Amino acid sequence: MTAALAPEINASQALRLASGGAGVLDVRDPYEWIAGHAPIAEHIPLPTLPGARTPDWRGRPVLVLCRSGNRAKSAAVLLRHRGIEAFAVSGGMNAWRDAGGLVVTDGGAPGVVA
Repeated sequence: MTAALAPEINASQALRLASGGAGVLDVRDPYEWIAGHAPIAEHIPLPTLPGARTPDWRGRPVLVLCRSGNRAKSAAVLLRHRGIEAFAVSGGMNAWRDAGGLVVTDGGAPGVVA
């Protein structure tokens, strides 16, 4: 997979884009999502993404998160083939958290990156 196929951005850039209205997609497994996720993220596990309906992200970038960034690259390629301006967040949820991004549970309590 080349960078041209799966463009990446760092977590600081991702947080700025997210605050400006970018979409956020978390492609981690359900147990990882339950432990903690970005509060504005949509959740579609990577194995189900090829057949899944995605939100209407036309006209805005989509930031793709996983735990460390590897699954996000695959998801970003798939989304780009669908015409979505997707970017893998390098370092994933770990980098998101370390850059000051919130990690919460579904109920809004503080979460952890699993």
